[in-house]
Amino acid sequence: MAGVELGPLDLVLVGLAALAGGAVNAVAGGGTLITFPALVAVGVPAVSANVTNTVALTPGYLGGTHAQRRDLEGQGRRLWLLVPVAVLGGLVGGALLLATGEELFRELVPLLILGASALLWFQDRIRDRVVRRLSERAGPDPTRGWVAVPAFAASVYGGYFGAGLGVILLAVLGLVIDDTLTRINALKQGLSFCVNVTAAVFFLSSGKVVWSAALVMAIGAVVGGSVGGRLAGRMRPELLRRIVVGIGVVVGVAYLVR
Repeated sequence: MAGVELGPLDLVLVGLAALAGGAVNAVAGGGTLITFPALVAVGVPAVSANVTNTVALTPGYLGGTHAQRRDLEGQGRRLWLLVPVAVLGGLVGGALLLATGEELFRELVPLLILGASALLWFQDRIRDRVVRRLSERAGPDPTRGWVAVPAFAASVYGGYFGAGLGVILLAVLGLVIDDTLTRINALKQGLSFCVNVTAAVFFLSSGKVVWSAALVMAIGAVVGGSVGGRLAGRMRPELLRRIVVGIGVVVGVAYLVR
């Protein structure tokens, strides 16, 4: 992107942030709450930071989707219904982001960060509620077509900002679709991948991507995700989640009081 030049130290900072973000995503989720503020901190304008962050972190969703591919077997009807919805929502969200002026988006940033932090904080409660609901069902029922409406809204949000998208999709899918949590989680992961890929491809020609940062962050996120996946069994996700939420709240409040 013209006008944004990052020095070696800046690239090291955003690379380390992506490394941490990739690891956090693999264990507890919420990596965007680390990577996005890091880009803004090194001088990348907020809209460009969000665009660059989306492009850089998208490869990580591929790994998560591939790892759960077996749990997507037998969900062809749902995928035929919801993948186009996710793609369209990601496209609309990306277009809305680029249509949002820098000044307005900077005003929205603290609300988006605090909202994502709240979603991450309540993630376990949302998951538990979904589990309780599923346990009350006698067996899987056909997918209700109207799930496309809230799934589309969630996908628009994902294309616009993205942090906490997985939590929103899990809640939407779990409250409408009757199946095991493992299979719903795989569907959520696949739809998140579709939303982010669509938004990232849409952003490629926007002129908003800071490519030096995006490449460094993509490498850092993939490495971080691999490390986080190996350490997931040794770490307490709830503790890590609290730390990330704390960072998000501090950053969100800092933006509010500027």
